[in-house]
Amino acid sequence: MAMTWVWSGMVIISLLFGVLTGTLDAVASAALEGAESAIELSLSMAGILCLWSGVMEIMHVCGLSQKLANLFHPILRRLLPEASRDPETLAAVSANVSANLLGLGNAATPLGIQAARRMAQGCGGVASNELCLLVVLNTASIQLLPATVASLRSASGCRTPFDILPSVWLASILSVAAGLVAAKLLSLRDRRRT
Repeated sequence: MAMTWVWSGMVIISLLFGVLTGTLDAVASAALEGAESAIELSLSMAGILCLWSGVMEIMHVCGLSQKLANLFHPILRRLLPEASRDPETLAAVSANVSANLLGLGNAATPLGIQAARRMAQGCGGVASNELCLLVVLNTASIQLLPATVASLRSASGCRTPFDILPSVWLASILSVAAGLVAAKLLSLRDRRRT
């Protein structure tokens, strides 16, 4: 609801200043150009996202995503000991982490929601520390292959969309490490209060 007010306010202010400065034609032209470029970007990204979602589905069918998820089981069992007691929850978390690892945020979202719903059962409406940690892991997500970012770069005309890999790897590792440390420190603080 708040974003509706923000966007409406921006449009009204733009139109108002366009009228006051006599550049209403330029404002209208910029709005149309922006809409046109947004549609072009959306269509070009849709094709690339369909490609990577298809790759993820092929990985799922041939069992490669399950093998990748199995690699994360030991780490996730240590990070999320309560969630790892339920094999379906652990499988959903592992699949979510695997999809994020491949940079498929759109494909990872349903898996993350499924894992969060399973973890939220029995919490009484208050997020547990492990559920908060899942959100941190999902948000920060280490990416080996940033498919979505590469598709954005490619759609914008970049000839080498994957040349950002070292920077993405470093930023991903640092963000996950910072998120894990913050989540664990807040979890310890929460335990001391109770």
